[in-house]
Amino acid sequence: MKYLAHYPESIQAQVRPFADAGRLGDLLLRRHPDGHGIRTDGALYEYAQSLKNEFMRQAQPIAKVQFDGKLHAVRHALGTHTTVSRVQGHKLKARHEIRIASLFRDVPLPWLRMIVVHELAHLRVREHDKAFYALCTHMEPAYHQFEFDLRLYLTHLDLGGQALWPNAAAGAQAGKD
Repeated sequence: MKYLAHYPESIQAQVRPFADAGRLGDLLLRRHPDGHGIRTDGALYEYAQSLKNEFMRQAQPIAKVQFDGKLHAVRHALGTHTTVSRVQGHKLKARHEIRIASLFRDVPLPWLRMIVVHELAHLRVREHDKAFYALCTHMEPAYHQFEFDLRLYLTHLDLGGQALWPNAAAGAQAGKD
């Protein structure tokens, strides 16, 4: 259970019976029965921008927010925040971009919110320190619970479980036709 490795053994021991019985998916579906409806990069940008405007009006603007098929949550981060620096005239300008792994196109809205909040917090705090997590929990009070649930989902997938929330995936297919 590599996604839960930094949690105390007592927490891992509570999860292990569900994982061994192949019931993590059932547990997650009971807690979060529906996937979100944010299907496009444009809708994701609007969602992230609304959170930024609500909690971080004075932060630097976001140039781009998108789902990224090249990000693999299994090997890398859930999302990334990058600063692209460019020289324009005599000024150095920075553009902030957020990319979220495409895997999260079909997850519950609280998990997507947790990922977006995490990446937005990097506009103010680069390191994953106390101040960073304080900002995350200011924007999403249940941040740590949603992160844990998301790690349970990644563990479920890692153990060979099927992707959950087929209605979210079906909605994406309907939008492509």
